[in-house]
Amino acid sequence: MKENTVLEVRDLSMHFGGLYAVDKANLSVKKDEITALIGPNGAGKTTFFNCVTGLYTPTTGKIFITPQGKKREEIDSLKPHKITNKGIARTFQNIRLFQNMTALENVMAGRHRLLKAGILHAILRDKKTKEEEEKVVHDSYEILEKIGLTKYINELAKNLPYGAQRRLEIARALATDPFILLLDEPAAGMNPNETRELDNLILRLKEDEKLSILLIEHDMSLVMRISDRIYVMDYGKIIAEGKPEQIRHDPLVIKAYLGENYNV
Repeated sequence: MKENTVLEVRDLSMHFGGLYAVDKANLSVKKDEITALIGPNGAGKTTFFNCVTGLYTPTTGKIFITPQGKKREEIDSLKPHKITNKGIARTFQNIRLFQNMTALENVMAGRHRLLKAGILHAILRDKKTKEEEEKVVHDSYEILEKIGLTKYINELAKNLPYGAQRRLEIARALATDPFILLLDEPAAGMNPNETRELDNLILRLKEDEKLSILLIEHDMSLVMRISDRIYVMDYGKIIAEGKPEQIRHDPLVIKAYLGENYNV
């Protein structure tokens, strides 16, 4: 594995009976890189994400992470909360916010995993616990500020505009302090203005927060604008990998996904 690779997926397969949802897929994400995973509906992209984040245990294959300053580690047998604790965060195709909690409370829910005070401290409500909880509020506010959501801080999540809800999901994921962020169709349902805001946000997360990002997305203009590298999946297999210009002109990709009329 190359020195700057933070996520390596090797020969990953996920079978559901006779269905090979993911079939011997290989993929890597480099430090401070935006990597896109594209392909037709049903190609296996979200199943791939579910394997990386522990929602599914792969049928075969290996998943390795190398966080900054830490040793390479295999994670393919870990539970989701353990993988989150290792520094992998994700969003989902369908919004999964706590709809009856405020924007701030949603981010705080993600931040609470970093608390060190034990149950005894929580019961006694001692100084350590209070200081930690104050820090959670402060850090959560700072995250909302970075994402551009401070005006919604006390609004219930269900009352936020759709694009703001999408960004709040990203904020909650950031609250877990990840080194790699997996975004599953973050632009789904967004209008052009919201998509442009999302473009800028993802680029800022890469540049300012030094995050590595793995992105599933059907908006090809967004993918081509912000991705450093692109993988293409079809019927569970990775059929191409390269820079946006390479993928844009790849005959296999055009045939399987982009279509002959795609504007290159």
